[in-house]
Amino acid sequence: MKKQFLALLCIFAMNSIVIADDLETYLKEKEAEVDSASKHKNEPRAVESFRKAAEQGDAKAQVKLGIAYATGEGIVKDEAQAVVWFRKAAEQGDAKAQVNLGNMYSEGKGIMRDEARAVEWYRKAAEQGDAKAQYNLGIAYAMGEGILKDEAQSVVWFRKAAEQGLADAQYNLGVAYAEGKGITKDDTQAVAWFRKAAEQGDSGAQANLRQLSK
Repeated sequence: MKKQFLALLCIFAMNSIVIADDLETYLKEKEAEVDSASKHKNEPRAVESFRKAAEQGDAKAQVKLGIAYATGEGIVKDEAQAVVWFRKAAEQGDAKAQVNLGNMYSEGKGIMRDEARAVEWYRKAAEQGDAKAQYNLGIAYAMGEGILKDEAQSVVWFRKAAEQGLADAQYNLGVAYAEGKGITKDDTQAVAWFRKAAEQGDSGAQANLRQLSK
């Protein structure tokens, strides 16, 4: 997803809005499938197998080929080609591809940076229920990046992702409740969401819980 970027919204002397992980980290996390074969010495052979299926219009293979180009796994890294293949899959409605294409627009990797286009693709994936797309859409609304700033809408999308167990979204939903950003201030709800994120190892949530317990 987006590069790590910390914007201060805090009342707890710590960072609040956390923009999602670096694109390459996210892609690897999202597609641990670049096949067990790709993780060994036959990576180029695996990539060629993706390519054949991708050229025949298989969206999953197109996503894998895009990831290979984005990360340089088994092929020379080429972010412009990653965009080409993510777009082919995204236009078929593949949510992973839509998120990844949004990331490329947001990061300006392989294509001119365009936050508005990033938001368009995040929304398509978010509406299909992709938690990281929902989170990124929440970030866009919270920061006013590529779309008019709307803290109430950011809460809507953080909640959708948080309810699917995404720790960053749980943390930011906790911040929204703690600060009354886009929703009525509610320390009980803030603690509940910080606790969920903290249980997943989120250090910011753990620190906020310690602060709130004082």
